[in-house]
Amino acid sequence: MIAVRLVRLIERHSDELTDELLHKFQTSVRTGDLRKVPLPELRNRSNEILRNLSDWLLSKSDADVERRYREIGALRACQNVSLAHVCWGIVLTKEHIWNFLQRDGFLRGPVEIFGEMELLRLLDQFFDRAICYCAEGYERAKLESLGAMHAPNRAMPAATASRG
Repeated sequence: MIAVRLVRLIERHSDELTDELLHKFQTSVRTGDLRKVPLPELRNRSNEILRNLSDWLLSKSDADVERRYREIGALRACQNVSLAHVCWGIVLTKEHIWNFLQRDGFLRGPVEIFGEMELLRLLDQFFDRAICYCAEGYERAKLESLGAMHAPNRAMPAATASRG
């Protein structure tokens, strides 16, 4: 299967791809808020995807993707990274993978075209779901944070009324 060979190639170059991706995160105006994330954490998360891409695309269930990306979304919300910058980080990751394959000329003949299409479908499915689940986790964390901030305000009138 061509797609698996291409994914394994990405995994073999994961350290190099991670370094390049982190540079893009640090220099893009669309991902500037990712600078709020400690660099080792950002490196680990990026490398986690690139080094284990075959697992994420072929082995992990939708529930695994949901769980992981809701967690990442919630974490980024707590770090006050804007949701748009989180989403752009995911988009840049997908584009970076695709650019790597095109740049290094791994996609050449008719057989590779089928592999490209298969890989593109898998990447699109994974990263589209990652964005949605990340946004859900982010929004839930923000709502919970707002609820926690307003909870004392709701209790205050009852306490005041009992004193009076």
